[in-house]
Amino acid sequence: MDNTKAKSRSVKSMTEGKVMYLLLAFSLPIFIGNLFQQLYNVVDTVVIGHFLGDDALAAVGSTSAIYSLLIGFTYGLSNGFSVVLARFFGADDEDSLHRAVGMSVLISVVFAAVLTGASLVFMRPLLLALKTPDSILGMSQEYLIIIMGMCAVTMLYNTLSGFLRALGNSRLPLYALILASAVNVILDMIFVGYMGMGVKGAAYATVIAQAVSAGMELYYIMRCCPILHIRKEYLKIDMEMMSELLSTGISMAMMLVLTNIGTVAMQSAVNGLGVVTITGHTAARKIHDILILPLGTICTSAATFVSQNYGARKMDRVKKGIKSSMLLGVIWCVVAVGICLIFGRVIVYALTGTQNTEVADTTMRYLLINVPFYFVLNVLLVLRNSLQGMGRKMVPLAASFTELAGKFIAAFIMAPMLGYLGVCLIEPITWIVTAMIVTVGFIMAYRKENTGLNIWIDKLIGNKDTISKAVVTD
Repeated sequence: MDNTKAKSRSVKSMTEGKVMYLLLAFSLPIFIGNLFQQLYNVVDTVVIGHFLGDDALAAVGSTSAIYSLLIGFTYGLSNGFSVVLARFFGADDEDSLHRAVGMSVLISVVFAAVLTGASLVFMRPLLLALKTPDSILGMSQEYLIIIMGMCAVTMLYNTLSGFLRALGNSRLPLYALILASAVNVILDMIFVGYMGMGVKGAAYATVIAQAVSAGMELYYIMRCCPILHIRKEYLKIDMEMMSELLSTGISMAMMLVLTNIGTVAMQSAVNGLGVVTITGHTAARKIHDILILPLGTICTSAATFVSQNYGARKMDRVKKGIKSSMLLGVIWCVVAVGICLIFGRVIVYALTGTQNTEVADTTMRYLLINVPFYFVLNVLLVLRNSLQGMGRKMVPLAASFTELAGKFIAAFIMAPMLGYLGVCLIEPITWIVTAMIVTVGFIMAYRKENTGLNIWIDKLIGNKDTISKAVVTD
């Protein structure tokens, strides 16, 4: 594989070189790409808020929990595939890498079909279960039918992006998203602003833009990245590889799903507090999604960095990578708190176009309670994703179940007792508890790795010679 790495600019090994530089070089395109991806939602919010009004904005906002739940699963699944591919890439195991690519494609096709069908069948019952107000139920359903009917496009983009990031290429997904964001903005203005298509226009714009980004990545891989080409012999069912991909992919997907199930429960509580609170909470979550982007970028980079170096058996670089990721996260947390305190209310009015001060007050209440706890969230995200990069799946899942329990407590106990304040308080509380869980889990895993009890990773990458050497050494 060394020759392939040297010849192709489409891949980048992170097992050699300065740790901070590699993390920054890898993270920056992901961050900018995530920013453009969030632009989809922000543009939808701005266009819908300004052209269609508060009810339409509330209709889209009431669907966000369901959308995040299903799309979060596909994103987590593809991230899990990426972690496995990065491990093989770091270990210079080209055969296993090709097998992983082939099986990832087969699994993705099956899951895309199942998720599309399930989302369309259970969409209306879910909206009703979430206590979506009758006045916006029709618009909510129209929006979701289009978005979820094409979730296969989103899964294709996430899978291809994961493949490229596993090989250290974070630039191409950025270029694809820049193009897609431009398409989304133009189509939003045409479909909603000029053609009067309502919330359906915003949904069509998003789907078409995602198709553009997926198509660009597929074209790039076909032309410039031969290491990811799908070979016929690797499309056969490989139970061992399927098991590893599914266990890692579903583990990472379930982290997001459990979190989003809790968010769905919280959305149910918010929907019961009236349209003003729904609108304010929708704006708060949009701003939160933007402010949290750098932390998400850092933890994604940490997972890839840790996975490549773990595959290469360089535990000293694993440790340095995690420390550097933590430092980058702390720096951003300071910036996020400053943005919230100084520009928060201005951003709210610009984002929603609302003239209702109660909506703005609701948004700021959420932000001022949650954003200062990003310092805790930084620890949680970096260590949780690093554990996944090391092939440790149970502790991150345990932390996610804890977060799920906390959000159900917020929805069914704290919200009825404290109103919207109960919704605002629960996430900082669960972040603290889950950060403690993953910190203890990481310390135990790292100590175990450094006592010579990590021979199983060699079995995973099929390096029998290293296994023999490890047995003799230990």
